[in-house]
Amino acid sequence: MKLLLTAAVALASLTTVMPAFADKLDDIIASGTLRCAVVLDFPPMGSRDADNNPIGFDVDTCNDLATVLGVTAEIVETPFPDRIPALVSGRVDIGVASTSDTLERAKTVGFSIPYFAFEMVVLTKDGLGIADYDSLKGKKVGSTSGTYEAIALEESVTAWADPAGSFRSYQTQADVMLALSQGQIDATVVTSTVAGSTIATGNFPGFIMGGTAPYEIDYVGLIALRNEQGLLNYLNLFVNQQIRTGRYAELYAKWVGEGEAPNLTVPGVYY
Repeated sequence: MKLLLTAAVALASLTTVMPAFADKLDDIIASGTLRCAVVLDFPPMGSRDADNNPIGFDVDTCNDLATVLGVTAEIVETPFPDRIPALVSGRVDIGVASTSDTLERAKTVGFSIPYFAFEMVVLTKDGLGIADYDSLKGKKVGSTSGTYEAIALEESVTAWADPAGSFRSYQTQADVMLALSQGQIDATVVTSTVAGSTIATGNFPGFIMGGTAPYEIDYVGLIALRNEQGLLNYLNLFVNQQIRTGRYAELYAKWVGEGEAPNLTVPGVYY
């Protein structure tokens, strides 16, 4: 009996000194601000308007999340290669930055269920004879460093092993478009949303789509620190609610245009 009493006292003592740890979700709510990493040279997901204000699908998604959390959204402009470093270093709370949910990235950060999905297309210039993905063999191509499409495109160039072909990476999507317009590269692979938005601006005469790229559908998730399970659970429910309420379809129509918003469920998989 004495032994049991001693153990009970020790356990009670331990529980009284154990601190209560708040998770990131609590911290965000307490701070009153949600800092979202957003890529702002990736229209229609993220860009700036004539008054230099952040706009786009990802910007609105961050704003929607901040609203349901009861906090103020802070858009932190973050280039593609800096999305994960910004999160890990604590400069942002989450990433709403069209981040492909790769297994390699999941070693470092946690992903929500997909909140968007992209199809990839070839973007080139009229008169270069590029009508489909296979036409890229032997051409100078480039893409934005660290993106899903850049990794896949570079792998294709390596597999083709054509001495006339080359791959070059760029820091931003804007750099890629400039390189294509100036003839530094012959083509790039981008999302169909980026290609359509870029051509529609009229700022790049001669830009055309050169067919679809034979890549898998690029599912992208919201990102947070991988150990913040409470926050990740909330992000999953948020995405679920965006779809159930019709907000996802509404934002798609607003920023992408006509047509049906992409299905975010992997066929044959509960996701």
